[in-house]
Amino acid sequence: MIRIEFNADPVITALSNLSAEMSDLSDPMAEIAEALLASTEDRIEQGISPDGSAFAPRSQATLDAYAAKKPPVLPKGGPLVLTGTMSSQIATASGADFAEVGSNAVQAAMMQFGGSRSEFPNLWGNIPARPFLGLSDDDEAAIVEIVEDWLIDLFARGN
Repeated sequence: MIRIEFNADPVITALSNLSAEMSDLSDPMAEIAEALLASTEDRIEQGISPDGSAFAPRSQATLDAYAAKKPPVLPKGGPLVLTGTMSSQIATASGADFAEVGSNAVQAAMMQFGGSRSEFPNLWGNIPARPFLGLSDDDEAAIVEIVEDWLIDLFARGN
């Protein structure tokens, strides 16, 4: 399993403030995980990485391989959307001190990190990294907003 952790200062500060007021962050973390799931699915559909850069287009080798299949495969979307299988296998997990988004799709790691034919001889060509998992600036702002909403609600209820 590959694990990537993001420790953005505004997010850490907001979560620290909330943690000072709540002993169990399970509910806010579940909300954060769901927001990140929606964001990840949107990025896949839009063909962009968390940093806003566009995914590399499909290579001619990939397009040729699709055309050679019987019947030919016609891509339905951007570089990470062929059949929708990978995006349908993105899942969340959360608990008292974490929120995760990931995929158990067999191709997910290859799409996230890329790979070369010399490393993986079964590929029909090199695959550029198309990172779809991660935190965008909008994700960070959404997390901070979720946490602030929880803090406002706590103080409104008298903690």
